[in-house]
Amino acid sequence: MITKICVYPGTFDPVHYGHLDIVKRALNIFEYVVVAVAKNPKKKPLFTVEERVEMFRRSVEDFGQDRVIIEQFDGLLVNFMKKYNTKIIIRGVRLFTDFEYELQIAMTNYNLDKAETLFLMPAQELIHISSSIVKDVAYHHGDLSKMVHPFVAKKLEERFL
Repeated sequence: MITKICVYPGTFDPVHYGHLDIVKRALNIFEYVVVAVAKNPKKKPLFTVEERVEMFRRSVEDFGQDRVIIEQFDGLLVNFMKKYNTKIIIRGVRLFTDFEYELQIAMTNYNLDKAETLFLMPAQELIHISSSIVKDVAYHHGDLSKMVHPFVAKKLEERFL
């Protein structure tokens, strides 16, 4: 099976430049990237799933929008992927601790539906960024310009006024 589409799942609460770098890298390999924004209420996200989808959409406006599909999902990722007839998952990993956790999920998705996971690393200058760090910097009114798209920075500033 040759596929031209992959799925990049995550909570993206909020999306940051590390996430966007993974999308860019995936677009070098695949014709289309489906960004699957998880509802995931267990994580108690700062933003609603609709807000997270909108922030991702605004952040990739200059990527060739027709190649990046952004959609919310709930439930098992492998079930969502059937809509796009793909078994390829893209995940970003920054550190070895990320890899341990991601490997467990990758093996589960493989066992559930033979879904393959490709791990991509963000650019070195972005490897330190996480959504948790972004929220912490925003909470303390720090400079977000090197971490998130200006639209996301505005949304964070509004949230932490």
